[in-house]
Amino acid sequence: MRPLKPKLVVPAAVAGAGQGDRWARSFIEYLRTECHLAKNSVAAYQRDMTRFCRWLGDRFIPKLTVRDLTDYLAFMREENLDPKSIARHVVTLKLFLRYLQLEGIIKDNPAELLGTTKTAATIPDVLSPTVAARLLDAPQPYDPLFRRDRALLELLYATGCRASEVSVMEVRDLRIEDRFCLARGKGSKERLVPLGDPALAAVEAYLEHERPKLAAKSKQGVPPWLLLSSRGQRLTRQKIWELVKQYALRCGAPASMSPHTLRHSFATHLLSGGADLRQVQELLGHASIGTTQIYTHVDQSRLKKIHSQFHPRA
Repeated sequence: MRPLKPKLVVPAAVAGAGQGDRWARSFIEYLRTECHLAKNSVAAYQRDMTRFCRWLGDRFIPKLTVRDLTDYLAFMREENLDPKSIARHVVTLKLFLRYLQLEGIIKDNPAELLGTTKTAATIPDVLSPTVAARLLDAPQPYDPLFRRDRALLELLYATGCRASEVSVMEVRDLRIEDRFCLARGKGSKERLVPLGDPALAAVEAYLEHERPKLAAKSKQGVPPWLLLSSRGQRLTRQKIWELVKQYALRCGAPASMSPHTLRHSFATHLLSGGADLRQVQELLGHASIGTTQIYTHVDQSRLKKIHSQFHPRA
């Protein structure tokens, strides 16, 4: 922790509208440059701070009380945020006011007195193996970049990677001969994930027939990323979401389908096949096994099978 700086004297003119925005920008810059948070994490904090500043208006931060912050929680409920999102906003608020303490702008942190909203663990959507197979076969030769799209879907399902991880994956991260790829997760943590035959075949077909043509369209030299857009740029996380939604609609998958659904399906199908929870934790890149345990609630058929197999009174 950095040493405390002398308390700043805030002129009366600064105490009006706009002071929250200035301190919020300073806080985000602190997270980016001094805490070295990942880009996506900084973006999430920035979204939370935007909402907080919208609520803040001309309120003066050093004068905020616990009652004021309770009103902020009510404001978020009025905006129909779910309990999980509100809990995340509370964490952001606590960290922001802690930063202002370090800067000497405030003496006490009233957010520390806010209770943490407990959120119920939600069971993620999971595709059946049959629907997953239909989705992976959805890209067809009449689609402009069907080989790339097949490689994308196969990678998401074969590795359990997040959309953001597949988006930044580079060609050098592939180890085709060794049958695995390198994934960079949250906090820039790296992990090795095996690739099965269907995923390898889809990726190799894309590398041979489509990627060279896409790479030639890049105006910034040879692009390092594995999955490229029609203009030879990195395939963004947003575009990956659009493609998954497009092919989900085509194959009759649920409307709530997203890239994360394939990640959930990857984990659940592994557990259904008998994989150990610790192994699945490592493959998903979860820091805590508690996060992985949610998948044990999804596959009730496996639990029934274990019960009938081992319980003497089953």
